[in-house]
Amino acid sequence: MLRRPFCLSALLLLAASAFSAELRVKVMDTKGKPVEDAVVSLLRADGIPPSTTPLPAIEITQNDQEFMPYVTVVTTGTAVKFPNKDTVQHHVYSLSRPKKFELPLYDPGKAETIVFDQPGIVTLGCNIHDWMLAYLVVLDTPYFAKTDAQGAATLTAPAGQYRFELWHPRLTGSIPRPLTLADGGTEPVNFSVHLKPDRRLRRAPDGKSTGYE
Repeated sequence: MLRRPFCLSALLLLAASAFSAELRVKVMDTKGKPVEDAVVSLLRADGIPPSTTPLPAIEITQNDQEFMPYVTVVTTGTAVKFPNKDTVQHHVYSLSRPKKFELPLYDPGKAETIVFDQPGIVTLGCNIHDWMLAYLVVLDTPYFAKTDAQGAATLTAPAGQYRFELWHPRLTGSIPRPLTLADGGTEPVNFSVHLKPDRRLRRAPDGKSTGYE
């Protein structure tokens, strides 16, 4: 008899924690321009990883001698397909700690798949076309989003205490901060970030690199 109130309270607490909240984020640079391809994510403040499952059908293509998209976000354990939709061969590789790999020369119309089983930032390149560059962000949380051309992103998570993180290829590391998600949502979170210069190689019309931007 004495256990019933306790069980009921526990159930109510679990139900309350399951309520979803919406978080809207806006990222601008110090000149007031929107920042595209910034990755925002939420990790539980208590350090317990939330239940995360691999994402289905993720592709990073090679097209017009570029990687598409420039930034991709996946959860740990996701298999990523690298189809060659170009008219030339490619040799995709990464030397990043979360996943070092190499996909030797493969022809147009072919595809290779790699499973990314460790969280972190994976930088992608091509051994033939040195201007080709892309990033894969592997996360141990299902609560993430990527900013659009207006620098905006929206993500949904259960109400609770979190560590909010923001990452972009031209930031030094990530930007963490504590954040409380209340049932029904929070006020928009606005960021003004200082970005490093874009060091991507430019591709000349003849398909050769011309130096840094």
